[in-house]
Amino acid sequence: MAVDDVGGALAALGPRLRAAREHRGATLAGVSCATGISASTLSRIETGRRRPTLEVLLQLSKEYDVSLDELTGTAPAPAAEPRGRAPLSFGDDKAVLPLTRYVGGLHAHKHVLPAVEDPPARPRQVSHHGHEWLCVLYGRLWLALGGRDLVLTPGDVAEFDTRTPHGVANAGPGGPVEYLVMFGPQGERLRPRTPPAAAHGAGDGRPAE
Repeated sequence: MAVDDVGGALAALGPRLRAAREHRGATLAGVSCATGISASTLSRIETGRRRPTLEVLLQLSKEYDVSLDELTGTAPAPAAEPRGRAPLSFGDDKAVLPLTRYVGGLHAHKHVLPAVEDPPARPRQVSHHGHEWLCVLYGRLWLALGGRDLVLTPGDVAEFDTRTPHGVANAGPGGPVEYLVMFGPQGERLRPRTPPAAAHGAGDGRPAE
C-alpha cells in the first residue's frame, strides 16, 4: 500500500468506526462496557484525535462484527468493478464514502441510504461532541433532531450541534438518498465569507450591478 493510501485509510478510520457503531445501534458507553476501552478514548478515535492501536481495532472489529478490511477500506474490489477504494457498506444499510484524507479538523463524507419499500420508523437518535452540516443531493432525507422531524429534499441544508440527539432515515419510498456531511469533531464550523444578498441592496434576487 502506498504512503498516500495508508494516510487515507488512517484518516478514514474514525468515520468508519463511528458508522459501524451506529449501525449496530450501540452507544459509546455500551461499547466501552463491552470492550473495556474507555468512552473518551473511543470518542477521540472516532473524531480523529487519536489513532487506534491494532489491539483496539481487533476488539472493535469483533464487537461490530465487521472485518478489518472493511474498517480500513482495504477490502479487494469485485472483479467487475474498477479498482479503487470502495465505500464502507453494511449490507442493506447506508454506505459511507470518506472524502477527506487527513486526521483532525473538518471531515467530509458522502452517505448513501438505500431505497425503502415501506414507511420507515422514526430514526434512532445518537448524540456526541461536535458540529455537523449536511446537504441532500438526491432523494428525501428524514432528519430527527431532538424533538423535531424534518424532511429534507435536494438542495436543503441542515446544521446542528451533534450534542443534540439526531438521526436520519430515508423518508421514501421512491429511491435512495444521497447526502454530503461535513463534521467538525471539536466543534469546527463552516464560515460563510459572502455577505447576505440584502447587503448588496438588490432585493429582487438579481446580482447587483
